[in-house]
Formats: sequence, C-alpha cells, structure tokens
Amino acid sequence: MTAEPLPASTPSSKRTEILEDRPVNLDGFVEEWPEVGMVAMDSPYDPTPSVRVADGVIVEMDGKPRAEFDFLDQFIADHAIDVSATERAMALGPVDIARMLVDPAVTRSEVVEIAGGLTPAALLEVAKTMNVVEMMQALQKMRARRTPANQAHSTSARDNPVQVAAEAAEASLRGFRELETTLGVVRYAPLVAIALQVGSLAGTPGALTQCALEEATELELGMRGITAYAETISVYGTEPVFCDGDDTPWSKAFLASAYASRGIKMRFTSGTGSEVQMGNAEGKSMLYLEIRCILVAKGAGVQGLQNGSISCIGVPGAVPAGIRAVLAENLIASTVDLECASGNDQSFSHSDMRRTARLLPQLLPGTDFVCSGYSAVPNYDNMFAGSNLDSSDYDDWNTIQRDLQVDGALRHVPEAELLAARSRAARALQAVFAQLGLPTITDKEVEAVTYAHGSQDLPMRDVLEDLKAAQSVMDRGITGLDVIKALEASGHSDMARTLLAVLRHRVSGDLLHTSAILTSELETLSAVNDANDYAGPGTGYRPSGERWDEMKRLRHVVSARNPETEVG
Repeated sequence: MTAEPLPASTPSSKRTEILEDRPVNLDGFVEEWPEVGMVAMDSPYDPTPSVRVADGVIVEMDGKPRAEFDFLDQFIADHAIDVSATERAMALGPVDIARMLVDPAVTRSEVVEIAGGLTPAALLEVAKTMNVVEMMQALQKMRARRTPANQAHSTSARDNPVQVAAEAAEASLRGFRELETTLGVVRYAPLVAIALQVGSLAGTPGALTQCALEEATELELGMRGITAYAETISVYGTEPVFCDGDDTPWSKAFLASAYASRGIKMRFTSGTGSEVQMGNAEGKSMLYLEIRCILVAKGAGVQGLQNGSISCIGVPGAVPAGIRAVLAENLIASTVDLECASGNDQSFSHSDMRRTARLLPQLLPGTDFVCSGYSAVPNYDNMFAGSNLDSSDYDDWNTIQRDLQVDGALRHVPEAELLAARSRAARALQAVFAQLGLPTITDKEVEAVTYAHGSQDLPMRDVLEDLKAAQSVMDRGITGLDVIKALEASGHSDMARTLLAVLRHRVSGDLLHTSAILTSELETLSAVNDANDYAGPGTGYRPSGERWDEMKRLRHVVSARNPETEVG
C-alpha cells in the first residue's frame, strides 16, 4: 500500500536537520549540462574515435578531416601521435586496451607503445570502460618512476621570506622532494624565491624549488639558478581558451625549450574543468578536453604534466563522476609516458570524508607526485587558494600511510628536529640577506618563525624596503652562485655545497629525465634509473626495510611492553 504524501508544511525530521548540518552540504553540486561542457567524461558531443593516415601524415582524426583541424588537432596529429603505430593501435577495442592497462602480465612499455598511437577520442573511450578501482590498478603500473614522491606549497599570506624559508626547511625534512611558492605581491618574488631555495637546504638535502609567477619572470629566475624547476605553464583543450592566454601549442613548446636549454626541469599544467570555467568548452566533456591537453604536453616534448583538475577542482567536483574523471586524467598522463604530478592541490570540499576520498585514488596506487601542492603552511597562508591538505593534516597523512602500508612519501619528524631545521633556515637566510646587502632579518624574527604556526604569529616586515630590495636582486643580476657564495662566507658550507650540487645537476641535464627528483644523497632518481617495474603481486615498489620502519613511527606510538612509554 502506497503511503500518502505529507503536507508541504510538515516540519523536517530531526535526522534531516542533522544531515543538513553536515559539512558536505556546504559543497556545491550541479546537474550535468553537456551543451556547455558541464559533464565529466561522457558528453553526447564528444567525437567518435577514428584515424586515417596518408603518406605518413594523419589526414583524419576523430571524425574530422585535416582541412577542418583546429590548431590543437594539428599539433596533436603532427607531434603527439606515433603515425607508424596509430592505425594498428586504433584497431584495438577500448575494452581490450583497458584490460591491457589492468593486466599485470602486460608490461608498462607494451601499453605505452599502444597508447602512443591513440587519438584523444580513443583514449577517452578507454577511460570510460574503467571503474575507479581498475584505474587505480592501472595507475600503479603506469606511473613513470618506481618510487612515489610528493610536492609542497610553501607560501606566506604576507609574502614573508623568513616564514617561507622556515616552512621550506620543515617541508623538506618531512619528505617533500619539490617545493613551490607563489606571491600575493609579484614584486616580492626574488626575495621569496631565494628564501625558498635557502630554506630547502636546511632540512633534507636535494629538494627542488620553484616560484610560480608570470612566465617571463619565472624563466629568468630559473635561468639565474634561483629556482630549479617550473610547472605553471598552462595548456588548454580548446582553441579559444588557449588564445585567451595569448598562446598556442607552438609558443608553449618554444617556452619549454627555453627552460630545457638551461637544464631546468619543467612540466606543463592542465586539468579537467578549466575550459568550462573559462566559458569555452565547445560542448565537449571535461575529460576529452583534458586528454587534448595531455597530448599537447606529449607533443611539446616536456617531461611531465601537473594535472588532476589543477586550480579548478570545484568544477568536476560538482558534477557526477567528476572525481573519477580526475583520476582518469592522471592515468592517461602516465599512460602516454609523462611524469604526473597528480593534483590534490586545491581545497574543494568542506567534508573531511570527501577530502580523503578525493586523495586516496592517487595515494593508494602512488603517482610521481601524489600532491602537486600539499600545503606545508596553514591554508590561510596558502597563496594558491588553499590546498586539499595543509600543515594540520600531517599526522593524519602519516597515520594513513602506517595503517595501509602505502608510501605517500612523508614521515613523522620529532619536534626538536623540526625546530632546529626551522631555526637553521631562518639564520641561514638572515646571513644570506646580510651578505647580499638585503634588508635585515632580526633575531626576533628568527625566534618567532622557529615556533610559529603561520604568518599571523610573526612580526611585520618593512614591505617597502623588501620590495626595493627585491628589485635590486633583479637589477644587480644576483644568481644562484651569489647565494652559494653568501652561504659559504657566512659559515653554512654544507648548504652551499648542496646548492652547488643542484646547479651541477642542472648543467648535466640530469633533471630533464622524466620524473626526475634528487635523493637526500643528491643523486638523480628518475624513470631512467628508477623505472616502474610493477608486474603484479610481489613486484614493484613496496615500502619495506628502513622506509617501512620510518613509516611506523607516529607522534604517540607507545611501547607494547610498557604502555606508559611513548616510542614515537
């Protein structure tokens, strides 16, 4: 018997009131709208896969003759797809390719070879056949580097260089292999970039640093040796959005070559939802447009891609299967043999449960960089608009690693070591500023930043004097070698030697290998000498030995023999 509906004026139940108050209901959700691209990975306007080759040239791709190609189609067809393999690869069905991705008996190199011949629409069809668990299984095999790593945001709401140095020291000590900063006031960049570089040397050696800015200044800082890598070189999936940035795939490729010519590691940035956010998705699904971005990165010859709905996670996060699409873009980037810095870098939900659910598809299988921006500062200091995780989440992250024996590349560090590293970073920067004739860093600032949680706990600096000094860094042509000399002259010889070693890796070109990082012993680890060898149970990277012992240590682990004694 069907129950009669209650009157519209009936009050809410207590349970509904409790559910309404849950943090997840502060998030934004929207129904699909394919005509404007508000659909994750299955738009009726996505093209049908096809390819035709004549005289060694792709003359038709995904239902479009060459005469109708836009500049992304042309660039992808001419530079990203292996013409010799494309007709053979495209003859395979999407389910067959998806099974190859999941099957441990099929090697990564076999899949990479086939993926090199697939068009954007074909890659989309493969992804659409896979559920999240299957994608995670495939990603475990397809990431380029065997050993996972992580990247941190080290920023300050006040652009305070002393804070950035201390946060960089702590982040490198906790295990991050790349550290990224950006600014509220762009003119502060030279001081903050130097601070990030110096601070990184005070923790675990070998962390690479970058300062995310407009492209001309970012390139100049890299060429001067004040930064070691770059990733905020954005590419987009439709021609109108690309043109909004006054760019083309060819101009981005030229910029990439400028970085490579100086040995500067670099990758492009993209992400599902950016074209919707910029109002020109042309009715295509977010994932289809992202696959075009991935193939532009491949065609440009860069070593990797920062993707995972970078800076626009709220868009796919609002539609059905949006987080599945984000995982799919990470998988496809790895499948076409690019380094993948897999997102988890922007706050998108009020729900702790949902934040964790968004993280696990990258953390569990492992990626080249599980986060392309874990906030090493409280989110109020994060100048990248806040991260999915921040400095208050370290203990949770380390506990998840320990619970599941999954390596997210971080470790618990006793407070005494953290304080020593933060103090050392601040004092080293104090000395470098003095040697370079930059504004004074006081002992009071050093003391405050050693124990601070964020910029709100620090004394104010003279912003006008700092900005004048930042400009003088550019006017005087200060380089990484000048920073090395300043460190050496002020008694920080070990830090000077570390920075010199990083610059030597630049000169050798070691950092240009796919998925390159530096170990704490200052050796390059990349897809060349640390290739992913996963081939099913009992193979591939698994935390063990010394690393597993390190992961077992948490803040409040107690002795099993004497529960009154903490051993963490």
